[in-house]
Amino acid sequence: MKVCLSLVLSLLPALLSAEFCGIQSNPSMVNMRFQLYSGEQEFSVAMLDAIRKATPTENVFFSPYSTYHVLMLAYFGATGETEQELTRALRLSWASSKEEVRSAYRMEKQLRGTRAKNMPLEFSSADRLYFDNRVQLASCLDERLHEEIVKLNIRDNVEETRQQINGWIAKETRDQIKDMLSSGDIDSNTQLVLANAAYFKGQWLTRFNVDKTEQMPFYTSSDKYSFVPMMKQKGNFLMHPDERLGAHVLQLPYRTSHKEDDENSEISMVIILPSFANDALEQVLSKLNATTLKDSLKEASQREIEISLPKFEFEQRLELVPILRQMGVNLIFESNASFMDFSTDQSINFGDAKHVAKIKVDEEGSTAAAATVLVSFRSARPAEPTKFECNHPFVFLIYDHYSNAILFTGIYRDPKTMK
Repeated sequence: MKVCLSLVLSLLPALLSAEFCGIQSNPSMVNMRFQLYSGEQEFSVAMLDAIRKATPTENVFFSPYSTYHVLMLAYFGATGETEQELTRALRLSWASSKEEVRSAYRMEKQLRGTRAKNMPLEFSSADRLYFDNRVQLASCLDERLHEEIVKLNIRDNVEETRQQINGWIAKETRDQIKDMLSSGDIDSNTQLVLANAAYFKGQWLTRFNVDKTEQMPFYTSSDKYSFVPMMKQKGNFLMHPDERLGAHVLQLPYRTSHKEDDENSEISMVIILPSFANDALEQVLSKLNATTLKDSLKEASQREIEISLPKFEFEQRLELVPILRQMGVNLIFESNASFMDFSTDQSINFGDAKHVAKIKVDEEGSTAAAATVLVSFRSARPAEPTKFECNHPFVFLIYDHYSNAILFTGIYRDPKTMK
């Protein structure tokens, strides 16, 4: 199971600009939504690259979707150079105003709610801005983000505030993430906490047979391995032998329709399996970007394949400040940060950023949860092309084809270090 939560804590006090508050031109909503999540894909791959460089030998799992949404909340309040920096980091240069971004954000939220009612699969994402009640909010902020704003007496009730935010995160993630904020993460000076919580639970369109799962070796190098419970099945799946990436790219669909005979799926686990060479994974990661991923998914074709996939469960906690700084997000953590679209009376900057993500993959499907807090191929082809054996390090994504959004992503390097 995986849940993602994103929070931004301000350790200092944060006019909506006329552009944000005012009435703007309204270009095609569909195109704006497409632009927003094209940017999210680029951000996701950049974040994966930053994390894998920071943890070059470790397993990785996180929700770029959650992190993107929290930073988008920060963007709605940012002004001046702070806004410009977030615009670049979030790939929002396509928008002529914040109102266009907010409209695309709101449209995606509404469509997700509608889709959720018609799918057996669960995916939910919720955002919150927790303001200390002494912060004088900009006049139209409440109008524009009314559903997301919560006012609390943070200064006089630090522990109660922490428990309330943790309780909200636990509820949104179906109790997968219960203690996102530790004692001391917020204090009486905290003016604002931005948060996103995301939850995913999906059943494979074609389930793995439990009786076929057996202990098999997983190779971390040519001469090192450990035994893992390996799930197996044979069927028709979309797969592409991608010579540009130097990997096979497989799509394992989740059931997104209540019709038992419906073979279409809007959400899949995408597995990118490099060759067995020692540096193959790093080579693939260096070539992976929004364009190469999009092309690989588009060029996939149905073929009968025997799949072997480890059964695993993993939780990871990330300190995001150094990762975001590597991605060019710096000003929100500086004393000269500008968030005048939150409040004209107080200055706001963020002191910390945290992310927690969990995933469980078994014969039935996948459950994932994550939490992020911001406080204030030719040579890669296997010998047997009808087999897709994940018995060495690989990359995986939970990918929403409808929105073209990467909901969760990870790198499975070593089963012995799963925790």
